[in-house]
Amino acid sequence: MAQAPKENAEEIALPPSLRFLKALVIVLMLSMIAGVITVTLLLVTRLRAPLSDTPAVTAPLPAALQLPAGEVAASVVPGPDWIGVVTGAGRILIFNQDGSLRQEIEVTPAP
Repeated sequence: MAQAPKENAEEIALPPSLRFLKALVIVLMLSMIAGVITVTLLLVTRLRAPLSDTPAVTAPLPAALQLPAGEVAASVVPGPDWIGVVTGAGRILIFNQDGSLRQEIEVTPAP
């Protein structure tokens, strides 16, 4: 008659290939846990970092720019020695630092 399976886990020996596979799975699990913790910590510390690390544009803007009659500014872009204003009518106005109009660009829609 065949022997009954042994109930004691200590007496059952795994083949060497299964022991190696078990060790690989454990190492993979530990490295994945460490990776998730590392990524989480990096995200938390980088997202909490103040925005002062990025250089700020500190172009001096004149107190008031004289836009042509009927124009409304949609966007203002400071340049090194100029200020660009995009209007709602599809024009780009380039001003000097003193507020005088330097150039006017008409933007036409693409065909």
